[in-house]
Amino acid sequence: MTNPRFAVYGAGGVGGYFAAVLARAGHWLGLIARGRQLDAIRESGLRVESPKGNFDVRPAKVTDQPADIGPVDSVILAVKAWQVPEAVQAMRPLLGSGTKVLPLQNGVEASDQLERTLGREHVLLGLCRIISSVSAPGCIRHGGLDPQVALGEVDAGPLSPNAAVLVEALRSAGAKVETPADMRAALWEKLLFIAAVSGVGAVARANIGEIRNCEPTRQLLQQVMTEVQTVAASRGVRLAADIVERTRAFVETIPASGTASMQRDIADGKPSELESIIGVVGRFGREAAVATPAIDYIYASLLPQERRARGTH
Repeated sequence: MTNPRFAVYGAGGVGGYFAAVLARAGHWLGLIARGRQLDAIRESGLRVESPKGNFDVRPAKVTDQPADIGPVDSVILAVKAWQVPEAVQAMRPLLGSGTKVLPLQNGVEASDQLERTLGREHVLLGLCRIISSVSAPGCIRHGGLDPQVALGEVDAGPLSPNAAVLVEALRSAGAKVETPADMRAALWEKLLFIAAVSGVGAVARANIGEIRNCEPTRQLLQQVMTEVQTVAASRGVRLAADIVERTRAFVETIPASGTASMQRDIADGKPSELESIIGVVGRFGREAAVATPAIDYIYASLLPQERRARGTH
């Protein structure tokens, strides 16, 4: 494929980072942004500050109207999980006959939401691992962790041409890209990690180091992981037998000051991904008659704050 066109929907820490590195690598990139972020990028371009080197770049098109970009070969959907339904309705002008949409949300439901609205033929399964945030309008701070993306087709078959082109583009931009044989298991493995770290971190109001150094809280972390593994199995998703052990070992490698994005949003009084990261596990557990006492405790403890942040209390 010559001169493929890409779009990134959402210019936060994740979307802004991938838009910037794709544009820096020379790819045509349309970026959907809003508010102060949109204004800053239009005026001065997009800046990334990273231990690997700072750089500035101007995407080919920056707008809040997908129709200004038109059909592209692939879309990276990088809004928060709770913003997916609205984004899916708005992104239709980006779709051509072969367009693929790669969702990079936390949780395990984004692809199903896309499929119900856009059709199975447009949807990929995807996830990313990156530490990045908006430090100021138009500026993305990258935490230094090498970005990783995993993606696959919904039917687990070979990658479509447009998906394969997206893989190569992301690799050319410096991301490590994997195409696991079982993407649904990969999504649940990430959920097992993020539900434990963000849920326990938020309810304990503690960073990773403090959680590791408090034995009862460490036990709560492991219990959440075990519950997620059990709920995944109830839905036919078989995670590796040692996934809890391996995830606990990975937690030991995270800098002590580390916190999760959901945890930070809750601490800042902002709407968070509580429903997509924690609530979903309890909901699926109830559907399968699987007990999730630790998940239920965390969800009940954080729900009043979440409702306050959304003005629904």
